[in-house]
Amino acid sequence: MQTTSLGRGGWQPGRPVSEWANAGRCGEHQGVVRRRWSSIVVAQFLLLLHNEDALSDSPISRDIAGQLVFLGTGTSHGIPMIGCGCPTCTNSNPKNQRTRCSLLLGLPQGNLLVDTPPDLRTQLLREGIGLVHAVLYTHEHADHLFGLDDLRIFAHYLGHDLPVYCDRSVEARIRTTFDYAFDPATRQYPAGGVPRLAFHPVTGEPLQLLGAEVMPIPLRHGRYHVWGYRFGNVAYCTDTNQIPPESQPLLEGLDVLVLDCLRQRPHATHFSLDEAVETAHRLAPKRTLFTHVCHDLEHEATNATLPPGMELAYDGMRIPLGIEE
Repeated sequence: MQTTSLGRGGWQPGRPVSEWANAGRCGEHQGVVRRRWSSIVVAQFLLLLHNEDALSDSPISRDIAGQLVFLGTGTSHGIPMIGCGCPTCTNSNPKNQRTRCSLLLGLPQGNLLVDTPPDLRTQLLREGIGLVHAVLYTHEHADHLFGLDDLRIFAHYLGHDLPVYCDRSVEARIRTTFDYAFDPATRQYPAGGVPRLAFHPVTGEPLQLLGAEVMPIPLRHGRYHVWGYRFGNVAYCTDTNQIPPESQPLLEGLDVLVLDCLRQRPHATHFSLDEAVETAHRLAPKRTLFTHVCHDLEHEATNATLPPGMELAYDGMRIPLGIEE
């Protein structure tokens, strides 16, 4: 059996990784081996498990041109929440099954993904989506970022690095958390083994993205600065509890506002239900859809209390974008 050299002693298929990790450790070499573990060993281990020849060059993907798809509408715990027996978490209505927040938009030149939650793979399979052409991030928190490794297949399908649009803090978090994707050794691997990303900055200026103009909207998420985005007359403002005065003109004249709405009670970083309703009244879109919803808000019961033109979004919900090239 061929041995792949991953350091002193080498790793061999069938040999426990822990046995390799402990082999040859002594003195100053021990710390070096430990530091290199995540960025070299894990990436090369994944490569050994990855059969490039098995990858299709023609992904199967449902056409969502002109549509916005809610991949996930739940809070950071997801619904049902682990170990919870509340009426919402145990409800059989599929609209109460909420994965972590994400959107997919069918723009004129391809599919734009907004955020990469831990549920990303499940969400894309559920909706029949086999291809993403670019990714746009709202902020760096784990429930919006930690599914990033599932992007690695798209560079193979596209034939180039996947464009990623984000601000500096998000890029720094990605480079730290997914450091193996940027190791010079892993960059030599065939596309599909690790994420291959091409970063583009979000600074507040309008973005020309897949044949559409995307307007970043500065928001506050407690003490954090995050981004909302406007796509034509549809705006997405998740994970916020304050829309700064300078951002409000960017949200005028909307057909649809997608807005953070966590729960009944006030929260330090998210709009409560009453706050979200008041914000929607002030901005006056034609329609408001609430997202990032926790288990305090059962779907049907909550919708029954909301003013006309306002409702909870749900996973798999689709609305027209109204964007033409």
